[in-house]
Amino acid sequence: MFQYLLLQSVVIPIVAALACYLAAPKLGKHVGWIAFAGLFASTFLLIAYGWQQLFTGGAPISESYSWAPTASLTFGFLADGLSFPVAVLVNLVLGATAVYSMPYMQNRIKSLYGEERPASYGMYYLNFLLVSAGLVGIALSTNLIELYLFVELVLIPTFVIISLFGYVQKERVSIIYIMWNQLGAFVFLAGIALFYSSTGTFDLTSASLAKAAAAPLAYWIVGLILAGWLVKMAVFGLHMWLPITEAEPPTSFAPTMAVVSGIGAYVIARVLFFGMPGIFSAFSLPLMAWAVITMFYGGVVATAQSDVKYIFAWSTMSQTAYSILGLASASALGAAGAVFFFGSQILGKFVMFAVAGILLTQTGLRDSRKMGGLAGKMPFTAALFVLGALILSAVPPTSGFQAEWMMFAGIFSQGAQGSSTFLVVAVLGLIATMFTVAYTFWPIKRIFFGQPVAGLEGVREAPLTMTLPLLGIVVASILIGIYPDIVSKFLLGAASTIGTGVIP
Repeated sequence: MFQYLLLQSVVIPIVAALACYLAAPKLGKHVGWIAFAGLFASTFLLIAYGWQQLFTGGAPISESYSWAPTASLTFGFLADGLSFPVAVLVNLVLGATAVYSMPYMQNRIKSLYGEERPASYGMYYLNFLLVSAGLVGIALSTNLIELYLFVELVLIPTFVIISLFGYVQKERVSIIYIMWNQLGAFVFLAGIALFYSSTGTFDLTSASLAKAAAAPLAYWIVGLILAGWLVKMAVFGLHMWLPITEAEPPTSFAPTMAVVSGIGAYVIARVLFFGMPGIFSAFSLPLMAWAVITMFYGGVVATAQSDVKYIFAWSTMSQTAYSILGLASASALGAAGAVFFFGSQILGKFVMFAVAGILLTQTGLRDSRKMGGLAGKMPFTAALFVLGALILSAVPPTSGFQAEWMMFAGIFSQGAQGSSTFLVVAVLGLIATMFTVAYTFWPIKRIFFGQPVAGLEGVREAPLTMTLPLLGIVVASILIGIYPDIVSKFLLGAASTIGTGVIP
């Protein structure tokens, strides 16, 4: 079983996707359990073998397969200190999402069509699992063309889910999403082309990355790859597409959208920071400033929202910029913290978006101004919302605290050693974190502890299939917060190899 461990971790969700599509006419929403089983199996394979080998300081797990022998192309997968925790955390969030989606999509499909349509569950889970496979493939890829293909695998099914199951102007929103993300992918592809022209290979090895870093076009390679992912991460000025494309898809898919946006932090860390650190450092100061502007802008606008989905859609823009700031610090500790922060952020964002979906299904409302006093009717949901806010606000003992202090320790250490400008930007970044507390905690008072609103007397707790996945993710975050070595040991080990490339 372990001979093709990494390949199986990507292929199993694809097989489960086909199974969901075929079984949906008979099983209806319960095909979600097939999706969960596929993601659980993928996660189990990674943890059962990868954890034992990597946590004890063993060699990275690497697999290589022939792709196009005449063109000397291979594709491969790598689980090391950087990719392994990312793949596992992504799978955990998506596994929880698969269970949560069953009751949510039942409500959504009835709202769209006025009746049960069992085949629609098959279409949803087919595309959901393809996105899942693409995200894990991005984390494990060792080849730039392979990485690009997994990016495209994420793009198309996301477009389908938004266009079929979204809310306001879902067709228009899906077009906005695919146009902006295809633009980012095109710029990324241009960087890949320059990489190949400079190295003669698409493989992300230490030798090829060193050759690219020494090439005359090295700054163009890094600049284009960076620009492509900054579009996909929706930094300020390139952010117009993000809020609507996270707020208007089905809420069960919104946490996955946060993963799609945030995984660029991992790609930048893998390819540019750890692969070509000398060239990447030239972009450090302007990128830090850009990240801080994005943090402030996203935080301010999120605080001003009343629609619970738009609060957390705008917050994704701000939260993703935290990771960019950590990477831009050009500090190994800051970069490791940035990837850690991405992992923690998707845990917290899952909880917050999922609660927004619970509120929508149980009250029929998205506007927080029309809700109030719901803690008495939904105490479990209220507690989960508070815990999700603690994760995003980096309050101990959650994973958010461990990730944020590691990241800012790296940022400030770089600022203390460099120019005063770096230190000023670092301080501004720390100040910007105050907005997270504002836009996560003020809705708690308004929605759950404000004055009861007429018309909501019959509101009840959501089914356990909606709430228990949130509890599982909260428990995972607290475990990581209490014992951060679960994640940080891998990332700090990877940080110690800076400059050695993807394959040591």
